Amino acid sequence: MSNEPITLTAGDAEATVLPGNGGRIGGLRVGGTELLRQGERYGCFPMVPWCGRIRDGRFSDGAVVHQMPLNSPPHAIHGTARDAAWRTARATANEAVLTYDLTEPWPYTGRVTQVIALAEDALTLTMSVETYESSFPAQIGWHPWFNRILDGTGVEIAFDPSWQEERGDDHLPTGNRVAPKPGPWDDCFGMPDGVDVTLTWPGRLELKVTSPEQWVVVYDEQEAAVCVEPQTGPPNGLNTLPRLVTPLEPLEATATWAWRRL
Repeated sequence: MSNEPITLTAGDAEATVLPGNGGRIGGLRVGGTELLRQGERYGCFPMVPWCGRIRDGRFSDGAVVHQMPLNSPPHAIHGTARDAAWRTARATANEAVLTYDLTEPWPYTGRVTQVIALAEDALTLTMSVETYESSFPAQIGWHPWFNRILDGTGVEIAFDPSWQEERGDDHLPTGNRVAPKPGPWDDCFGMPDGVDVTLTWPGRLELKVTSPEQWVVVYDEQEAAVCVEPQTGPPNGLNTLPRLVTPLEPLEATATWAWRRL
């Protein structure tokens, strides 16, 4: 199938999926209200095969050091798949299945599959990385940009992490875990019982971001949007906490956005 835009509908919810633009969700409307920041770099994009920044764009796999392009100098950020065209494997009225084959500059072969499923009150995202050749370290996650203001109402963020990854001057975790600090944030938090973050636009909408994963980056330093990013490890995790994709064991993750009107 092609990589043309896909519209998913369920009840009064409508999502636009853009396979040709990094496999991202270009928009999510509930009752006609757009929840995601608009623009070709926004919406919600998949972070794969790594999340956040890699220090100096370098990571090791055993004795071999690989260099990724420095797309956020002096670091590499958010993987390669958001800059690529994905392929639509299957699409129905409320579900899209997209695939992306890992290629240069990523040094390993593998296939990423992303499933975007829309219900009347929730959007569920599932992603997996598979390989049939050599094993490699990887991370996966999602980077949504939720509009800070909905119909004139500003968002409130609520969550109860167990720790915050201490952030160095280079925006990377130092390796120390500290007590969670008040925002504004561009920080990674640990939630060992699973990601659970609530966005509330008082009197309008409540949206809960949940995931079985244990890490979430919260970014609210911009006026237009806030980001709640469940992921399989912290920034620079290819070096500090690698998850291995093997021919026998893919790397898989899921996240759900569930909403209710207030």
